[in-house]
Amino acid sequence: MNIRKYLSGVLVVFLFIQMALLTPAAVVKAAAAPPGLSAEGAALIDVESGRILYSKNGTKKMRIASLTKTMTAIVAIEMGKLDAQVTVPPQAVGVEGSSIYLKNGEKLTLEELLYGLMLRSGNDAAVTIATHIGGSVPGFTYLMNEKAAMIGMEHTNFTNPHGLDDSNQHYSTPEDMAKLSAYALHNPVFRQIVSTKVKDISWEGEQWDRRLLNKNKMLHLYNGADGVKTGYTKLAKRCLASSATRNGRQLATITLNASDDWNDSAKLMDWGFANYPLQELVKNGQEVKPDTPVTLEAGTHLVTTNAFQYPLQTAEIEAIHKRVVMGESTVTSKMNGQLAGFLQLYLKEKRIGQVPLLVRVDTPTLAAPQASHSMWEQFWGIVSGGLWSA
Repeated sequence: MNIRKYLSGVLVVFLFIQMALLTPAAVVKAAAAPPGLSAEGAALIDVESGRILYSKNGTKKMRIASLTKTMTAIVAIEMGKLDAQVTVPPQAVGVEGSSIYLKNGEKLTLEELLYGLMLRSGNDAAVTIATHIGGSVPGFTYLMNEKAAMIGMEHTNFTNPHGLDDSNQHYSTPEDMAKLSAYALHNPVFRQIVSTKVKDISWEGEQWDRRLLNKNKMLHLYNGADGVKTGYTKLAKRCLASSATRNGRQLATITLNASDDWNDSAKLMDWGFANYPLQELVKNGQEVKPDTPVTLEAGTHLVTTNAFQYPLQTAEIEAIHKRVVMGESTVTSKMNGQLAGFLQLYLKEKRIGQVPLLVRVDTPTLAAPQASHSMWEQFWGIVSGGLWSA
């Protein structure tokens, strides 16, 4: 009996070890819990895909202080000319709060004003830009709200270009501001400006230039940090939009009313990089079989035009499914190189992307040489131009 018990115990241990070895580590390991934050509202977004990876009070309408200037900057970049000479209007001089000390009638380029806006959070630069682009502050805020609607910022309203607490009607949400950061970071001019640590711009009438030091300490504190904007008012409290790029992958965070904003942003991005790796779901040139009734002529294939990656937790991969949508019910060799449909990708019921499908036709192969032809006969046939008779 003792021997039987001993052997049974050994068998149980053996089976347990085998199960542990055969079980994939990725399945056993659960994703780490999101970090605790001081922020009242926060959001984390993957810039390339636009996927919101984390949200705390993500749709709550809140004051956003100078994070407003992200919208001011992107509207100006898209609608203005960077080398345009801009004259400072009288209403921009002496605006309360952060300033780059503009003088009435002073001339700067729009690009210089954008650096003053984003590095030093100049409220006078914001009013100058708004007047130049929109004709007036109200005219410019109309453009800001139009752009917000286009981006999909459904719970946002702007009443000024700088973010000062002029009314309760100037607000946004963590998720809306994350969408704005991701949208703006796709613009190379915006990316260059917000990642700059020090910039000298002209100072008309003075013997020296203005030296602008970026207020965003994340550029010095966090590995890979490359944006975006700080903000503070007495009512909004500390607000921060941050971004960082590691191994070619960029994340952005928003924290609103956060007493420990620098650490909040760092913890959120660390968590995002660790728990939402990019998963390659489609390869470039990958052959796809239609899952709908489609007739493919012999020798024709459907292939993807590009690869597709998406940030996913390991446990989410099983929830990915694909669907082929075709524009034609019959694919022929005459359609070689033409767009024939799309490979759509879904995470559960949400479509996360699609990849175009092109028609590819097999390349004809050379006819096999006849056994009666010697190697030299084939060689001279090719040299003399008789490739198909060789």
